Amino acid sequence: MPTDSLFRRVDVDGSRLITVTFDDQPLQVPSGLTVAAALLLAGVRYFRTSPVSGEARAPYCMMGVCFECLVEINGVPSRQSCLIEVADGMRIRSQQGARDLPFTASEPVVMEVQP
Repeated sequence: MPTDSLFRRVDVDGSRLITVTFDDQPLQVPSGLTVAAALLLAGVRYFRTSPVSGEARAPYCMMGVCFECLVEINGVPSRQSCLIEVADGMRIRSQQGARDLPFTASEPVVMEVQP
């Protein structure tokens, strides 16, 4: 019994092209795609480096489970590029290693224990 595919073919010819930057390089990409799909279509081969080994990493699952597609978008680090739609003028940067935690070491970390 046939079912609808979760994937669809990218119609580059019929899409409106928008401009984004990736690591300060302008790219023309089709609108209506996720950031990950647009970057892959533009030929970008890695999106971040591993904080453990420093190896280059790229999108894997394309559905928000694996976190391999993390990039910085418009100054905000650790964004899952496979879940965010690309927008004209978007500034995207590869993510190098681990990102800072949102709190400083001087702030207490409070954890509640549920009975």
